Amino acid sequence: MTTPTHLGSAPSPLMSLPFAVLLAAIALLPIIPATAHWWEKNRSKLLVSLVLGAIVLLHYGFRGWGYHESSAGFASVIAVLEHAILQDYLPFLVLLFSLYVIAGGMWVEGDIRATPSINTAFLAFGAIIASFVGTTGASMILIRPLLQTNSERAKVQHTVIFFIFLVSNVGGCLLPIGDPPLFMGYLRGVPFFWTLRLALPWAFTVSVLLAIYYIWDRIAYRHESRVAIALDDATYMPPRLGGKRNLIWLLGVVLTVALVIPGQPIPGTGIIPRDFIREAILLVLAGLSLATTPRGLRLLTGFSYGPIIEVACLFLGIFLTMQPAIEILQARGTELGIESPTAFFWAVGGLSSLLDNAPTYIVFLEIARTMPARVGTAVVSLLGGGVVDSGRLAAISLGAVFLGAMTYLGNGPNLMVKSIAESRGVKMPSFFGYVGYSVGVLLPVFIVMAWLFVR
Repeated sequence: MTTPTHLGSAPSPLMSLPFAVLLAAIALLPIIPATAHWWEKNRSKLLVSLVLGAIVLLHYGFRGWGYHESSAGFASVIAVLEHAILQDYLPFLVLLFSLYVIAGGMWVEGDIRATPSINTAFLAFGAIIASFVGTTGASMILIRPLLQTNSERAKVQHTVIFFIFLVSNVGGCLLPIGDPPLFMGYLRGVPFFWTLRLALPWAFTVSVLLAIYYIWDRIAYRHESRVAIALDDATYMPPRLGGKRNLIWLLGVVLTVALVIPGQPIPGTGIIPRDFIREAILLVLAGLSLATTPRGLRLLTGFSYGPIIEVACLFLGIFLTMQPAIEILQARGTELGIESPTAFFWAVGGLSSLLDNAPTYIVFLEIARTMPARVGTAVVSLLGGGVVDSGRLAAISLGAVFLGAMTYLGNGPNLMVKSIAESRGVKMPSFFGYVGYSVGVLLPVFIVMAWLFVR
């Protein structure tokens, strides 16, 4: 991606402050008692996003006016809006919206035995489908039946935490639709199926986490009361999937994202799609899901537009305010001293742990694009032109997806799963309590994984 306005030198580092303020608001306002209630409202999030975004747009307007004639200020603002909204925000939001709507029309019910083997199989299945229906979709589909299956047990907290680890985060790294940062990479030219090269670190990490969970749950299961075990054995309802037609629409989403690239012919047809044809198809698929799914089934899933509206409000501000930061990194990114894949992995992962992983991925991808590939290392040819070192791209992808699981703030589904579990009576750990789990469980696994695969 070139600089948004082609105005010569990079902007002042001070213009990264709106981006930093917005990310700090996302991280801190929900946990500060004085602001938590105000921040719960989506209109509050939208207000903050619009104010901070307007500051950035004013900066580009005055900057364009200063470099050229007065009309250049208006042209600069239009150029920023084109990059931030039309090229990034709109495709990002439409994909999430379509997955959210379609997954919200599927209802898995049942109450099978909550043994360690069955719970482990549940998590393994979620980790596999997360790459194909998105971490948000997989979390929405599976968290409620998992909680129902474990409703007779007293010790459930660890199961929900591992669900966040595996289904809401790590599982989604095999395809661009699996996790938002990978989709942003796809929008910036990373080939759709390139992420399949992450299969080995994905399989290693998923397998190790499942093994840890199985041992943990066996110990917890032994400490359940006899009454709880007997009730669990006696209460049985075979699994059943409602809203099966949505599987067709989900397949349609996967094929659309993989095959329809604006400005390029659809493979095998010679048809060159116009801009936004992909987004139009995705919205049609979401509409078909709404039209073909009984309203009562969506009531069972607890479907509402609140969470996706929250994402829309926050990411509007994120995509606007991060434009100066991206421009600065394009100009000066090589000065940070981050060169090896290992350095990229931990830098991206560290920020993804505290902030949302999608903008973190974008920022570091821009750095990697400005750097020459290492001698003797394969490169990835981006669809829009340019190349990036394959090892660095893998490190950025793994760091963003995997370490987004380190806190509740790292990835959108984390807080959603926590909220659903608490509404079902599961006492979830606090922000720092969750970090205790992730540091104790995830961090050692990621250290070994990085040593084996990030290079």
